[in-house]
Parts: sequence; structure tokens; C-alpha cells
Amino acid sequence: QVQLVESGGGLVQPGGSLRLSCAASGFTFSSYAMCWYRQAPGKERELVARIAGTSGITNYADSVKGRFTISRDNAKNTVYLQMNSLKPEDSGVYYCNAVRGFYNSWGQGTQVTVSS
Repeated sequence: QVQLVESGGGLVQPGGSLRLSCAASGFTFSSYAMCWYRQAPGKERELVARIAGTSGITNYADSVKGRFTISRDNAKNTVYLQMNSLKPEDSGVYYCNAVRGFYNSWGQGTQVTVSS
């Protein structure tokens, strides 16, 4: 079955960096766009970054442009989110998402807390 397992979250000071990973299994990884979403307490889940399956074209939320980088390794079935210059407002649970047409699958999420 489809599995998405996120890792790499944690507590970091403002201005610091984290690298999230999402290991995928159970589907043809390279055929799916992969996304990172985040959800802060009391707020709706929002799209942070997206990377296409084969072209590798990326899209970012305005709030993270220039600070976050999404990448994928189709040989390792893994998608990454490099987060630099982190701000307290980047805190939340970060979710990995696989999408193709009407199909969506989600990971369990990893907590990111940016605080001094």
C-alpha cells in the first residue's frame, strides 16, 4: 500500500535551518507530483511547495520563496524540503503529499517548531 513517511522535523532557533525528508513506497514515485503542506494550530493546512514528477518543475508559496527548496530523488523515492532562514511563523506540522489527477495520499506529518 501507499506509504509516505516524513522525518527531519524538530526545534530550531529563528534563522536556523532544517531539512525534511519524505520516503515514499507503494506507488510509481516518479509519476506523481510531490508536495509539502504545513498546518499551524488553529489555521488551515496550506501548500508550501510542489515539485512535478518528471519535469522537476517547482512552485512555492510566496511566504517561503527564496528560503525553502523542494527537491526529489526518484531513484530513492524520496522528496526533500530544505528550509533556511526559518521564522517563528514557519512553525507547524509539515505533511508530505503525493498527487496525480484526483489521487491524493498523505503522510503522518512531522512537527517543526521555530522558537528561541
